[in-house]
Amino acid sequence: MGESEQLVLGIDVGTSGTKVVAVSADGKVVATRTAGYGMSVPAVGFAEQDPDDWWRATVEAVAGVMADVRLQGRAQVAAVGLSGQMHGLVPLDHAGRVIRPAIIWCDVRTVAQVDWLERTVGRERVIEWTQNPPLPNFTLTKLLWLRDCEPESYRRICHVLLPKDYVRYRMTGELAMDESDASGTLMFDVANRRWSEEMCHAAGTPREWLPPVLSSAAVAGKVTAAAAHQLGIPEGTPVVAGAGDQAAGAVGLAVAEPGLVSVLFGTSGVVLAPTAEPVRDPLGRLHTFCHAVPGLWFAMGVTQAAGGSLQWFRRRFGEQEELAARSRGLDVYEVLLDEAEAVEPGAEGLVFLPYLMGERTPHLDPAARGTWMGLQWRHERAHLVRALLEGVVFSLKDGWSVIAELGLRADRWRVSGGGAQGRLWMEIFASAVGAEVEVVRAAQGPAYGAAVLAAQGAGLLAPGPAGVEAWYEPGQTVAPNPDWQERYEKLYPLYRQAYQAARGVMHGLHAFQERRQPLAAGA
Repeated sequence: MGESEQLVLGIDVGTSGTKVVAVSADGKVVATRTAGYGMSVPAVGFAEQDPDDWWRATVEAVAGVMADVRLQGRAQVAAVGLSGQMHGLVPLDHAGRVIRPAIIWCDVRTVAQVDWLERTVGRERVIEWTQNPPLPNFTLTKLLWLRDCEPESYRRICHVLLPKDYVRYRMTGELAMDESDASGTLMFDVANRRWSEEMCHAAGTPREWLPPVLSSAAVAGKVTAAAAHQLGIPEGTPVVAGAGDQAAGAVGLAVAEPGLVSVLFGTSGVVLAPTAEPVRDPLGRLHTFCHAVPGLWFAMGVTQAAGGSLQWFRRRFGEQEELAARSRGLDVYEVLLDEAEAVEPGAEGLVFLPYLMGERTPHLDPAARGTWMGLQWRHERAHLVRALLEGVVFSLKDGWSVIAELGLRADRWRVSGGGAQGRLWMEIFASAVGAEVEVVRAAQGPAYGAAVLAAQGAGLLAPGPAGVEAWYEPGQTVAPNPDWQERYEKLYPLYRQAYQAARGVMHGLHAFQERRQPLAAGA
């Protein structure tokens, strides 16, 4: 590595750890490090993290990467980009100090505040102003919870940041947010890419709490002397605004034009479609956020438990497969998928609803429950797995169906995530959507997208879609199976009926679990 070679760093502040990648000027990953941290669950439905843990992990991972590639004196860090978990609330006081632990994206304590917004502001008006419905995950509802439940903390607030923006603040001393991450606060006018004065006024949120909003590749600040000493990178290194994890992930996959659809088979599942105009689902079943690519937005549907459904099955029922995998030197998921491949499409009349964590798109139903429907004596473990794979695919297709209702098209499909590495699952997906899909190995995830944005901010890559596509490496194509496609066209409507048929029972069980439903007299 020569002295003149320039590198960029991409930092992803995730839920379980911070990942850092160093990427060369030709798009090659030179080094990567991850430093982990925990999550506090002080009560049911709560999820909190200490922002100082994010900073400590960032310091550890960046310093490790710098040591790995021996950057000091041998190569120049041209810029740093950040990505991170969306929606988390980081409240700061007048001196820029953290007031309390951050309430992160998966925290759902704010149901009462969502109800308050729907009663006092109105669901339709919230969607009109922000393109998104009020949900417990969003930043605004967390602020309202502080107002209602921790008024002393609320009164001390002077600034509101999101997770990656807090890390950037520690690096640069500058307060800022990018358009994609701001889109998930429920305080942002997504259509016009600015803070929503109407939403802030209606919710009683002081506009001055919210930082300037920048485009994702814009330089938001420069590394301070103090941060440079901790991180091991030069003082004055530019740091770009970056993007929320979904937008950054899309950048890393070069999903930067209408007609190209990204599907993530991670623990959760995401269907994401760029659009040249902001679209609005009047029923609030989708998220519409600003893209990290200038002039673009994206519509996004979410399956709560995609790869998570298979992970759950493996932990609960896959002991034999674990043993078989170890004896053969294989991954347990290979064994599960090999068994499922021997089962015919439709699993001999078995349907799985993957609502193990409730469901977002299209139902927005936290009381939805997972189930197999159609179980018979003849069904074996392999049938359960086959139906599970198909149910997750149908849930993601549900998300796409809502996006298609808004007039967006799918000319090409690009699929990534751990679940995408199983060819059977990808053949099921291609057959269900009736199109070839490109399977991409995106091992570095949003951190790589953050590095692309850093390279654009440093002038190493062209701005806009051309720069996003410059480092992209195409994946392998999987074609639909015509016989499977025909079967899935018949099975998918039954899958959709299954939720409607079982919804009442699901909600009754949810009420029973929450002890909201009284026992019958004499029971």
